[in-house]
Amino acid sequence: MPDPKGFLTTGRQTRRRRPVSERAQDWGEVYAGHPLLPVVSLQAGRCMDCGLPFCHNACPLGNLIPEWNDLVFHQDWEAAAERLHATNNFPEFTGRLCPAPCESSCVLAINADPVTIKEVEVAIADRAWSRGEVRPEPAPRATGRSVAVVGSGPAGLAGAQQLTRAGHAVTVYERADRVGGLLRYGIPDFRMAKRYLDRRIAQMRAEGTRFVTGTAVGTAVDAADLRARHDALLLAVGATAWRELALPGRELAGIHQAMEYLPIANRVCVGDLDAPTISAEGKDVVIVGGGDTAADCLGTALRQHARRVTQLDIHPQPPDTRSPDQPWPIHPKVHRLTASHEEAGHLYREQYGYPAGRPGADGDEDEAGGEAGDADRGGVPDGAGSAGRDLRAAAGGCSGGPDGPDIRTYAARTVRFDGTEGRVSGVTFVASAGPAAGPPGAAAEQAVPAQLVLLALGFAGPELDSPLAGQLGLELAPQGTFARDADFATGRDGVFVAGDAGRGQSLIVWAIAEGRSAAAAVDRYLAGSTALPAPIRATHRPLVL
Repeated sequence: MPDPKGFLTTGRQTRRRRPVSERAQDWGEVYAGHPLLPVVSLQAGRCMDCGLPFCHNACPLGNLIPEWNDLVFHQDWEAAAERLHATNNFPEFTGRLCPAPCESSCVLAINADPVTIKEVEVAIADRAWSRGEVRPEPAPRATGRSVAVVGSGPAGLAGAQQLTRAGHAVTVYERADRVGGLLRYGIPDFRMAKRYLDRRIAQMRAEGTRFVTGTAVGTAVDAADLRARHDALLLAVGATAWRELALPGRELAGIHQAMEYLPIANRVCVGDLDAPTISAEGKDVVIVGGGDTAADCLGTALRQHARRVTQLDIHPQPPDTRSPDQPWPIHPKVHRLTASHEEAGHLYREQYGYPAGRPGADGDEDEAGGEAGDADRGGVPDGAGSAGRDLRAAAGGCSGGPDGPDIRTYAARTVRFDGTEGRVSGVTFVASAGPAAGPPGAAAEQAVPAQLVLLALGFAGPELDSPLAGQLGLELAPQGTFARDADFATGRDGVFVAGDAGRGQSLIVWAIAEGRSAAAAVDRYLAGSTALPAPIRATHRPLVL
């Protein structure tokens, strides 16, 4: 086991972010280089050999967290990498992008700071790559069976890699010009550099997986024909049908979905475009919605030198600590400061002289959907001026933190988009008790200027206007996803569904777990039995109350 007294003698220590003044001027990752391995070993030593490691259940991948913590503490990094990859195809992705429900369920988290699980995870993965310990793992023999995988997000990639390693001939079809799905064009470089994705794809190619890009199954290729050409078909097309906000003024120019905005910025970073066709430069920006996508929009807008950014979240402000109705080991909704919100608070403090001499100096507060982290509470600005202060008082908003004002206004229901000469000029909103509340009634309206509005409202499911479902005769589940049984199989023989297309929008760890489990189901369908691991069934859900 790790240090028997480590959780008593060693405090939690997380990676340092680069200075805001530096990182907000580029697209590099927000963290400063790689963590010092001796520090990571000490953090792994805080794992307390609790006997019943709830971190296993919180992670749908079933990551062997106590095992690789022990190996890291004892400096056996190569063995730790082997145990890490035994349950996770892409730990360098999850270590950067997952909000770490495993840490919320750490037994230490009952009354202390949890183990820095995701930072130990990414340190193991990065070290293994740097030492050349991550190599292609081609199958020892071919089965003579072929599988088509539609979609190259985390579920599709995980499923494809597992099936290739089982000996099947796997072809991945991706409608975009590059492999990766939302990992490629939906996640900004400052959260995960694309070189991590590229080297995994290179590994998969070396193992024998074939990729076909720029091909939309359902239009460019008939889905039924594709099924006929292969022994099985795995659909991992994601939940890319974004939620709309059908309000007066929605037709105005300058209002865009987050997934119209973020991919363009990513294409500029990769060199496809000289300049973004949708840019926040010099504009008042309003982001409607919360969570990681909203934070990604914020970080992108700051790097494009927006004049001011306001974020409107319909949900009430979450508490700073776990509330009684979300007991351990549930992953709670608490107030978290993402790197993007930290950046905004710092930049606006400099620009507006927070806390004095700035419009809306009362600030508002962070929201619950951001990345897990240990940054102090803090804030960012809002563009609502005195109207924003009045609304936050009515809606229960909070003051800013030590890093500056907070751009987020909680319990704010958007009621219309205002415009001039066909272009958006502002957003009007009212205080609200939350998304389940009724019409706003006579609540006082407040307005904030905006020349760019970004809708980050999440995703409803797969794109139902695609011909793919009709060509395969797929049925829909009540929530609008593709219907499937507990073993990921649809009503069409040999057609399986993995990831958000069947589950609905979820975390990256659930997508990878779905890909791995669906691959086991496909392998069983083809061979009659399987040795591939299946960490979850399609009916499994995270623990909630």
